[in-house]
Amino acid sequence: MTTTMWTSAAIAAAGLMLGVVSAPAAQTVSTGYVIGSDDVLDITVWNNTGLSRTVPVRPDGKISLPLLDDVQAAGLSPKQLKDDLTRRLVKYVASPEVSVIVREIRSFRVAVIGEVNKPGRYDFKSRASVLEAIALAGGFNAFASKSKMVILRVDGSTLKRIPCDYNKVISADGHSESYFLRPGDTVIVP
Repeated sequence: MTTTMWTSAAIAAAGLMLGVVSAPAAQTVSTGYVIGSDDVLDITVWNNTGLSRTVPVRPDGKISLPLLDDVQAAGLSPKQLKDDLTRRLVKYVASPEVSVIVREIRSFRVAVIGEVNKPGRYDFKSRASVLEAIALAGGFNAFASKSKMVILRVDGSTLKRIPCDYNKVISADGHSESYFLRPGDTVIVP
């Protein structure tokens, strides 16, 4: 088995252990986990300890590596970043074998505000639903308007307001409106 196949198998196994292979259902087609700011990555260059390291993804979405300086990581899948690093390292290393493993997922943060018992920002390791976010926020308080919840989502340069009715989310009529959140979403419970 070639080194590339072993590397691919290691990345896939790490992804399964971290639960990063599930993409948020509210997104259209996705190829898997997308690296975000504050994630921590293990970058390994086979037989080159000087280039291999654990790096945080900065708030600007970049990582810093020897020889390459700043490299955009946020918004890419681990495979896309691996391919980009391999392409860049060819100038310095003969036939580089690169692996990118997401060591810590820190970029999936969601805010829950309004009429909940513990408003605040919450970190998730993988996709999360509105119900999970409400549960982490301690549930609704006595004044919550459950049928008038709103998810605020930044999509490019626009701010989307997505209505979310709790009663429809939990309905047992077979028509599930399971709203899955994306990193950076804000759930407002009026």
